[in-house]
Amino acid sequence: MNPDEKSQPGLSDVPLRPWGEPSAGQQPPPQEHQPGPRRRRSLWSALFVVLLIATYGVSAYRDLSSPGIWSYWKDFFGSPSMTASAISMTDGRKALALEGRIGPASASWFREQLDAAKLTSGDVVLLSSPGGSLDQGLIMGAVVRSRGLTTVVGRADSAGRLQPSRCASACVFVFAGGKVREAMPRSMLGVHQFSSTSAKGEESASDLVARTQQTTGIILDYMTRMGVSPSIMQAMTASKDIRWLTEKEAFELNLVTARYAGA
Repeated sequence: MNPDEKSQPGLSDVPLRPWGEPSAGQQPPPQEHQPGPRRRRSLWSALFVVLLIATYGVSAYRDLSSPGIWSYWKDFFGSPSMTASAISMTDGRKALALEGRIGPASASWFREQLDAAKLTSGDVVLLSSPGGSLDQGLIMGAVVRSRGLTTVVGRADSAGRLQPSRCASACVFVFAGGKVREAMPRSMLGVHQFSSTSAKGEESASDLVARTQQTTGIILDYMTRMGVSPSIMQAMTASKDIRWLTEKEAFELNLVTARYAGA
């Protein structure tokens, strides 16, 4: 055997180390840091989220910058244009007394008030309002009809006694939604001409006329479905100012269907 071979350690004499671990005194070669696939995917995901937020954020800002949107949220969550009081009437019926102007979110607000008051078919919605939003009035009237409620123009005092009041313009559509529509002595219903308006320069004269005709058709269809005589459109179109109907006219138009039951 070669003496040099004896001086060399055998495999059994070499201490075992994990794979790839450098021997004592040996430094691993420097390695350049390269971004892995996982890091690249994270970067693209972050860029996608930023792009998504930017895209929809601009769209949301445009929507929220609309005066109508802010008016809706203010009316619904901030300071509602109407007030509601749940009362027990002297004749034993439950009622929800509404007062104030019909605002841009009054229909949604009204549904919540009805749910809270737990009115059932035959109970009463008292109305005291100068009018307001046309579309909200139509929706509120449809809600009244769907729940089988009775409508009365009036307001309640602290003891639950009813006092006469007025219901005009869009409020009349809420009143028309009643399955039974009672006439309270000295209370009044007022109608007037409705038209569509827009900012100056937004629509041509012909477009404005067409939209006004469309609005008139919607009102006529609604009133007819509620059982009101189509002749009410003649009373509405007679003047841009409020026309207060007599009790006789209200009965003839079938806008009022019964006398106030508590009288």
